[in-house]
Amino acid sequence: MRTKKELIDTLADRTQQPKKVTEAFIDALSDSLREALAKGDEVVLPGVGKFTVKARPERTGRNPQTGAAIKIAARKAPSFSALKQLKDAVEGK
Repeated sequence: MRTKKELIDTLADRTQQPKKVTEAFIDALSDSLREALAKGDEVVLPGVGKFTVKARPERTGRNPQTGAAIKIAARKAPSFSALKQLKDAVEGK
């Protein structure tokens, strides 16, 4: 599955729900995930993984064109950690 439409089609077939209901669920899940991470909360999807927010400290980088040192500001970034079940499924265990 590479697109939202493919995900909706697959989930609708597996759950035998109308595609509109499935699309609304995916949209609600995305919104909830975004809102939780914006507040700094952790979100766990059972059997899949954990979404968290990581603080990235300020650091010094290089401008690739000039080679000059530049300051890269501190920021927060979303992070995903796959659970063991998902890792094992990918490895074929």
